[in-house]
Amino acid sequence: MTEERFEIHMSDADALMWNIEKDPLLRSTIVTVLLLDRAPDWAALVERVEAGTRVIPRLRQRVATPMLRVGPPIWSADPHFDIGFHMHRVASCDGTIDSVLDIARNAAMAGFDRARPLWEYTVVEGLEGGRAAMVLKVHHSLTDGVGGMKLLMMLFDFDRAGQPVAPPEDEVELDAFGSVDLITRSLNHRRRRALGIARRSVGTLRDAGRSVLANPTRAAVDAGRAAGSVVRFLEPATTPHSPIMQARTLARSLGTVEVPMDDLKRAAKAVGGSLNDAFIAAVLGGLMRYHAFHGESPEHLRMVMPINVRSEGAALGGNHFTPARFLVPMTVEDPAERIAEVGRLSRWIQGEPAIALTDALAGVLNQLPTTVSTALFGSMLKGADFVTSNVPGAPIPLFAAGAELERMYAFGPLSGAAVNITLLSHCGTACIGVNVDAVAVPDLESLLRALREGFDEVLALG
Repeated sequence: MTEERFEIHMSDADALMWNIEKDPLLRSTIVTVLLLDRAPDWAALVERVEAGTRVIPRLRQRVATPMLRVGPPIWSADPHFDIGFHMHRVASCDGTIDSVLDIARNAAMAGFDRARPLWEYTVVEGLEGGRAAMVLKVHHSLTDGVGGMKLLMMLFDFDRAGQPVAPPEDEVELDAFGSVDLITRSLNHRRRRALGIARRSVGTLRDAGRSVLANPTRAAVDAGRAAGSVVRFLEPATTPHSPIMQARTLARSLGTVEVPMDDLKRAAKAVGGSLNDAFIAAVLGGLMRYHAFHGESPEHLRMVMPINVRSEGAALGGNHFTPARFLVPMTVEDPAERIAEVGRLSRWIQGEPAIALTDALAGVLNQLPTTVSTALFGSMLKGADFVTSNVPGAPIPLFAAGAELERMYAFGPLSGAAVNITLLSHCGTACIGVNVDAVAVPDLESLLRALREGFDEVLALG
């Protein structure tokens, strides 16, 4: 386990994600369920996580917001950090996986204590066959899916015996900031950012001037394309396209689907698509079936798909993705054609100029009163029908305090949508977590059955 770099200030995008939780429908809580072959050694697990919090300082920090929001929120040490508050141990009520999903569902519905670090781990013992589970709850502002997997690795060993976690060679004492410190640091942060923006702007303007002189027509076209992209990015979308998944509430239901990773990759390769193309095409096939089951056949649904913008050497903490919204067709019956269309749409959305401007746009929204920015961002998200996310997991066996990890399901936040479907790979299995608004989708089993049929259809291509 190595120390990672963490920024002390939230990025504008993370700050926006944090601020808009004034509307609880826009909460950004990630819940992950780990299924284990046995109960982990509780004392060893607590010791390992406690040691991990010294290597990953973000786990000992809370969010502190300066008065009058003169700057973005700051990660400040929790002076009362208590590992016992963040780690829990319970017994399953009936020994089934459903009891674990019930615990995870309640975790997904509940907000965080904002006076403490934004994570909780719950071990569930007493499952059938002597198995156990862990329910991990983390706020999205802590990290994104890729960074989350790195954070998760602090739990694991590569064999059942395990190795003790070595403390960092030079453990840094974390700062706990008072109200005056927050304002001072925020003003200094703003000044440094303003200087950096000014320096970059000089170079950008110089390059832009050269481009205009060299090819004025092309420069005008590029400027118009960027402006149009920003308008599309910020365009309100308050009405879902789905005629049946209309409600938006805090009620949640969770379900799972499993697919062999190699089969999904073969299916994608057989028609010249990517793994993500095949994944989304299968999801679309499932949603088509689910709507048909209810006697509906919408032409399009609005999907949100995170675009990974994480650079090499980026800080582990915080998010490095852009939530791209776009319409996806619900009328392409042939799975091969559907994969091709998904690939085309994904390439188009990744080329949108607004993707590179996400943090700048978030910075503008953060200058608005919280009520206004929440309403504006909510208008962009609550019209989304579903979210898809594909997170690379571990290709090798992993162990937590003597227990082997068998399956790992991530349940991403709805953030205004009716459904979130997240693929997290583990040892050759695509573990797919399905998080739904239980009022928008009151018959989760019908949706899961439709999704399985959608994946079977795609897998048959391979």
